[in-house]
Amino acid sequence: MRRDSPPELLVLHAVRVTGFADTPVIARRYALDAATTTEVLHDAEARGWVEHTAFAGTGGWSLTEAGRAENERQLAAELTRVDGTEEVRDVYRTFLPLNALLLQACTDWQLRPTAGDRLAVNDHSDPAWDAGVLHELACVDRALTPLVDRLGRVLTRFRGYDTRFTAALTLARAGDGAWVDQTDVDSCHRVWFELHEDLIATLGLKRHEHP
Repeated sequence: MRRDSPPELLVLHAVRVTGFADTPVIARRYALDAATTTEVLHDAEARGWVEHTAFAGTGGWSLTEAGRAENERQLAAELTRVDGTEEVRDVYRTFLPLNALLLQACTDWQLRPTAGDRLAVNDHSDPAWDAGVLHELACVDRALTPLVDRLGRVLTRFRGYDTRFTAALTLARAGDGAWVDQTDVDSCHRVWFELHEDLIATLGLKRHEHP
């Protein structure tokens, strides 16, 4: 059974999971040819599925409501074709407790409560506190690999989340804290956000909806 997704689906889905990105970023998301990506984007724009906007010197593509619906329609049809709905749903159930751990770790990376201020910003002057956060992220990292293995056996487009997360965590542990939670690099939080969006889009769920 064919587990690879067609470029037309991958381009639209790359816009979905990245949220807002220019054409080269969308092409790189699934290692697609730049010319093919451009063609698919312009076709999707003509159909009213994506729109290109620019501000403050940057530009990118985002999904319209019609594009979001079309993306979910394509994903549902693909999941049915490979008979993968129950497996992805079961992975998502396992993912949710890990999601809570990840969100708490990112909160603890940003905040370090004190006796007088429970919302005190973490100035990263306490190495033990930060080491505890990185340990929690390492636990999430270990749990993520078998989940991505299961997803990758359903559809190949799910592959790579675990290696991206591990790479970000490695850089964070080497001393660059941006790789924990910043959105302008492929950080632990960014990778996790994309995976979460991927799962709910594939299953046709809302972000806080239980499968």
